[in-house]
Amino acid sequence: MAVKDINPNGFGYLRRAWDSALKAFGVEQPVPGLAAESPNSSMASKAFHYATLRLRLPAWGWAALLISIIVWYVLPIPHWPNLAGFLVIWFLVPAAPWLRVLGIGLFIGTFVTLLGDAGSVPESWLIGKDIGNWLDDRVDWMVSHWRPTLKTGSDEFLRRALLPLEQWLLGLPWWLVIGVTTGIAYKVVGRRLAIVTASLLLVLTVLNLMEPALSTFAIVVIATFISAALGIPLGILSAQSNRFQSVLRPVLDTAQTMPSFVYLVPVVMLLGIGKVPAVIATVIYAVPPMIRLTDLGIRQVDPELLEAARSFGATRMQLLLKVQVPLAMPTIMAGLNQTVMMALAMVVIASMIGARGLGIEVLNGINRLDFGRGLLGGIGIVIMAVVIDRISQGLVKDPMARDGAGEGEDAR
Repeated sequence: MAVKDINPNGFGYLRRAWDSALKAFGVEQPVPGLAAESPNSSMASKAFHYATLRLRLPAWGWAALLISIIVWYVLPIPHWPNLAGFLVIWFLVPAAPWLRVLGIGLFIGTFVTLLGDAGSVPESWLIGKDIGNWLDDRVDWMVSHWRPTLKTGSDEFLRRALLPLEQWLLGLPWWLVIGVTTGIAYKVVGRRLAIVTASLLLVLTVLNLMEPALSTFAIVVIATFISAALGIPLGILSAQSNRFQSVLRPVLDTAQTMPSFVYLVPVVMLLGIGKVPAVIATVIYAVPPMIRLTDLGIRQVDPELLEAARSFGATRMQLLLKVQVPLAMPTIMAGLNQTVMMALAMVVIASMIGARGLGIEVLNGINRLDFGRGLLGGIGIVIMAVVIDRISQGLVKDPMARDGAGEGEDAR
C-alpha cells in the first residue's frame, strides 16, 4: 500500500471507534489526547502526524499482525528473527510492496518446516566434492609435469633479480638509507614530509627493524614492478576494448576477493617454499588496482582532445602514447600507489611461505604469543606504509603544482 493510500487522518478511526463506544454507554467524553483537533493544529501534533505516518495500517493490517503475534506466541517456533524482520518490514516500509511480499514469504517459510532447512539439499544435486576432486587431479598433473621447469625458472629469477636487490639494500648503511629517503621526500613533497620521514625511519632503526624492513622493501619493489609491467598494458587493452574489459573484470574481481591462502596452495605446490612464491602471490593480489585505474584513466580522457589529435593526423599509437597515456598519468600513478599498498598488505601472509622481513616478526609474535614482538613488527609495517604512501602520492601530483607547493612551504 502506498503512503498516499494510508488514512491521512492518522488515528482518527481510533478516535471515532472510542467515541462510538462511549456513546453506546451514554458517555459523551472523547478520548484524552485524541480530541477532534487536526494534526496541523500545533507543531507538536504536526510532528506526531508525520512521525507516525509510516506506522499506520488499515484495519485488516492490524488484524493480520495481531493474529500473527498470537499464533507466534502459542506455537513453539524458534525462528524469531523472521517474525522480527516481518514486523519491521510491515511497519516501516508500507510504500514498498515487494518488501512486504518478502516479509510475508519469510513469515510463511518459518511455519513450513516440513520442506526442510538450508542444509536439506538433495544429495544428488551436490557436486562440490566432484569439482574439488577434479581440481586436485589437475593440480597434481601440473605439479608432475611443470614443477621442474617452473622451479628452475623461479631459482633463476631469485638468483638474478630478487637476491641481488635485497643484498644491495642490506649492504647500505642505515644513515644513508635514511638520508636518501628523506631527500626523496623533500624533493617530491616538501620539507614537512622530509622531517616526518626522517623521524619515522629513525624510529624504525632504533627498534632494530631496519634490516627486515629492507628485506620487505625488496619484495615490494619486485612485486610492484611486475604488477606495473602486467597491469599497465592490460589496462590499456581493457580501455581500448569493451569486450576485453567484460572478460577481464570477473578475473580481477576474483583475484581481489579470493582469500590469499586459496591460491597460495597451488603456488607452493609448484614452486615450493621461498621468496618467489611470495612474490607471485603478492602480484596476484596487487595487480588488479593497477589494471583498473589504468583503464579508468584512459577512458576518462576528454573525447574532444582525442578528436583534435585525430584532426592533426595522429595515428592510433601516437594518440595512445602522446595524448591518452600522458593525460591519464595521474590516475595511473594512483593505481601504482594502490598496488604498493596492496603489496605491503601481503607482507604477513608472504612470510608464511618463506619470505622473511617484517612479516616474519609478526608471524613469530603470533606463534610464540609474544605480543611485544608482533606489535613492533606491525609498527614497522605501518611506518613503511606511511612513508611509501606519502611519497607516491606526491608523485601523482602535477609537477608544477608540486614545485609551487614546496616553495610555498619553504617560504613559510
